[in-house]
Amino acid sequence: MLRVRATLHNARMTSFRPSRGLVLLFLAQALATGATTASTVLASLVIAGLGHEALAGLPSTLVTLAAAASAGLFGLMMLRVGRRAGLVSAYLLGTLGAVVGFLGGRAGNVPVFLLGAALIGAAQGGYQQARYAVAESVPEGLQAGVMGVMMLASVLGSAASGALSGPLAVLAARLGSSSDLVGWLLAGAFLLLGAALTLFWRPLAPTGGTTTGTTPTRPAVRPARLSDDAVRWPALAVATAQGLMVTLMSLTPLRAHHMGMDHTHVAGLITLHVAGMFGFGWLTGPLLDRLGSRFGYVTGAALLAAASLTALLTGAWLPVSMFVLGLGWNLCYVAGSKALTAYAGVQGQVDALGYLAAGAGTLIGGAVIARYGFAPLSAFCAACALLPLLSAALAPRPSRAALAGD
Repeated sequence: MLRVRATLHNARMTSFRPSRGLVLLFLAQALATGATTASTVLASLVIAGLGHEALAGLPSTLVTLAAAASAGLFGLMMLRVGRRAGLVSAYLLGTLGAVVGFLGGRAGNVPVFLLGAALIGAAQGGYQQARYAVAESVPEGLQAGVMGVMMLASVLGSAASGALSGPLAVLAARLGSSSDLVGWLLAGAFLLLGAALTLFWRPLAPTGGTTTGTTPTRPAVRPARLSDDAVRWPALAVATAQGLMVTLMSLTPLRAHHMGMDHTHVAGLITLHVAGMFGFGWLTGPLLDRLGSRFGYVTGAALLAAASLTALLTGAWLPVSMFVLGLGWNLCYVAGSKALTAYAGVQGQVDALGYLAAGAGTLIGGAVIARYGFAPLSAFCAACALLPLLSAALAPRPSRAALAGD
């Protein structure tokens, strides 16, 4: 069976060429990642600069909660009016949030700044579903591969944001503001350009997942509920990976700081983590197309468990842990997303579960560290990391027709 699947995959890879519209989606998502890097990632620094360091974690909390609240709504919107309208609306909402956040921060108005953060969070609940849009734009058997390419594009977007730090500093000096706050204007420009690029993408009509020559076709949307076996087990893998990744990504740097690491070394940990998350999508995506989602669930669970346990160690193990955490997330997240491609009606709900898991993980994890230290959190995360093994064992197996793309 694996040999048949590999032969089919190689044939599709040889005949498939990405359309111009698909490239535009990649670029739009890269800009969205750059916008996040330039704005909400540094929101805690803006709040601290406004004299409210005690509220430094509040912007991230609002972003997560807003994304959880909006993901299901954007999923329904895309189901009714189409992917393009939904994605463009999300990018424009993010543009508005970036401008509101900048104006609030510049005026020293914390509530207005937090409103901007919440609006960007709500936008993320929509434009993060672009991975399903690219999966619907290629033949069955290539969905994970294009999701991996989109993740690689995200790395480029983050790098582009960092490369503009010099011009941002110059603009901030002219405006009499900080680079952290002016980054919100850059985020607004990135998201507005992302909306414009998405307008030139033409979604494919559902055709039952068949292919005609070298023209990619979109799989038919299948009705489903979260309780269906074909949905709940991939959803478990996606939500588990998202919750563990955000929890450990947020709290491990705090532990590193307590260990005496300076800002440069902590930033290096985050860089390695992002490299694990997105940098190897070009490899993991095609592997998942070739070997199936179960491969992603099993290997991803093993890596997430290893990352949870090694996060407790010191020295060179901590950078290794952050990289492995990102790679484990990549495998579980893409594998689950690939399995959910045909179930557009629940994709937003699944994303909402992931955001809720992330919010709960950071909130509870912070309390656990404060009271009991990092070791209990490490053990708990390692145990939760095994949940995708249930997805591997209990998710329905794809039919021969699905494997063949018929």
